Amino acid sequence: MKLNLNNKFTTQLPSDPNLENSRRQVTEACFSFVTPKKTSNPELVHVSQDMLHALGFTQEDAATQEFLEVVTGNKVLETTTPYAMCYAGHQFGNWAGQLGDGRAINLFEVTHDDKNWVVQLKGAGETPYSRSADGLAVLRSSIREYLCSEAMYHLGVPTTRALSLALTGDRVLRDVMYNGNPEYEKGAIVSRVSPSFLRFGSYEIFAARQDHKNLKVLVDFTIREHFPHLGAPSRETYIQFFAEVCARTLEMIIHWQRVGFVHGVMNTDNMSILGLTIDYGPYGWLEGFEYGWTPNTTDNQHKRYRYGNQPNIGLWNLYQLANALYPLIEDAKAMETILETYTTNFEIQSFAMMRGKLGLQSDNASDVTLIQALEDALQLTETDMTIFFRKLSGFKPDQPSEGLLLVTDAFYELTQVSDKIRAQWNAWFERYAERLLAESVSNSERAEHMNTVNPKYVLRNYMAQLAIDAADKGDYKLIDELFQMLKKPYDEQPQYERWFAKRPEWARDKVGCSMLSCSS
Repeated sequence: MKLNLNNKFTTQLPSDPNLENSRRQVTEACFSFVTPKKTSNPELVHVSQDMLHALGFTQEDAATQEFLEVVTGNKVLETTTPYAMCYAGHQFGNWAGQLGDGRAINLFEVTHDDKNWVVQLKGAGETPYSRSADGLAVLRSSIREYLCSEAMYHLGVPTTRALSLALTGDRVLRDVMYNGNPEYEKGAIVSRVSPSFLRFGSYEIFAARQDHKNLKVLVDFTIREHFPHLGAPSRETYIQFFAEVCARTLEMIIHWQRVGFVHGVMNTDNMSILGLTIDYGPYGWLEGFEYGWTPNTTDNQHKRYRYGNQPNIGLWNLYQLANALYPLIEDAKAMETILETYTTNFEIQSFAMMRGKLGLQSDNASDVTLIQALEDALQLTETDMTIFFRKLSGFKPDQPSEGLLLVTDAFYELTQVSDKIRAQWNAWFERYAERLLAESVSNSERAEHMNTVNPKYVLRNYMAQLAIDAADKGDYKLIDELFQMLKKPYDEQPQYERWFAKRPEWARDKVGCSMLSCSS
């Protein structure tokens, strides 16, 4: 394997001088050197061809024993020094102190086609940040992360990527629902890839410890490597840096809202400084359109990270980042102005996103109330978000009375669609038809545009669970089928039509299909 390796992170940032792999508080360091745990009987389950080529691997490389050993932690490439990152964070709104990469180990950096990537293993063993955990991961959560990170990329959502999915051959003890019933599961490792795995918490930890010297070192490195267009580090550059992080974070969350994705655990240590979706844990896609839904069992009572609250949490997390960066900027007004801009821009961008989903291209004062009326109608009875918006592209404004029939497949229980609800829907379709007549594009042009922002296929939890159940029995065909389908989520793909369907009733309350824990 001939890779263009580099070690910018480890050579330009302060390291932990303690080389023992013992649980501890790590100070004045961005990372600790660690070695992945060797696995007993590794087996490659799936490889992303896109990321293989993006990193500079060849097809032949992926078939070698060396590739398998590298992506399962059994071999460390020469001149590379694996490490785990040190960071802190707010979890569910509370300061948690030092967290760090408890089960993630960064292997190396690769430069290919003028892009720099960090290759990381998730589930490769203990680090100084593992606390009481074993640093391992199971097949169940690894399949979910592998499929989802690549699916999100093809949906057009800013995200970290995945290179490979592999079994370790080891058994891992996990209590799936934290109810005192642990069981052994198949161990697995996902090789994750990103331009950077820096998080808000990477900066919070130095600010919390009043280590402003290393805070500046890390921020300067971040700007130099990932925001070079901002120029040399200075107070003004730091302000511009914060503004861009805010803008990228908002862009990511708007995309989440557009496709109905719920992250499930938006702690500050799970927020990428590059505005990428990171750490796929108890995520989910909306089945019924419901602002109050969260897939995370841990969040079931307070629903802090529910679908409708994600934009607010993004802002809350940015406030924490602002506090962390403040010692370098010391200009509260400038930072408050940027945070206020986030709120303003959310309203503007969210409105534009919803207009796009409806195929509206010209400005019209009635659009605000039209969208609000739609959101109200969608919540009258359980209505599948993905199916509704995809079917809506076939609406013809000269046949408004056919609108409800067009989207019937999106309703979970037709018996719940009462005469009163039908009347409300019909009234909305009349308004929508009238609005579309003010557009200058043809029905086919509008449908084509709508189908570029309203996906036909998303990774519903029950689909991932079916792939998990099959993989537990040694059958990986469904992993590949879903992987291939989700590479073209906006295409019709008639061969995959069976996946364009509502969540089956058996999956409504099934573990892994409705609610998920952080266990992995």
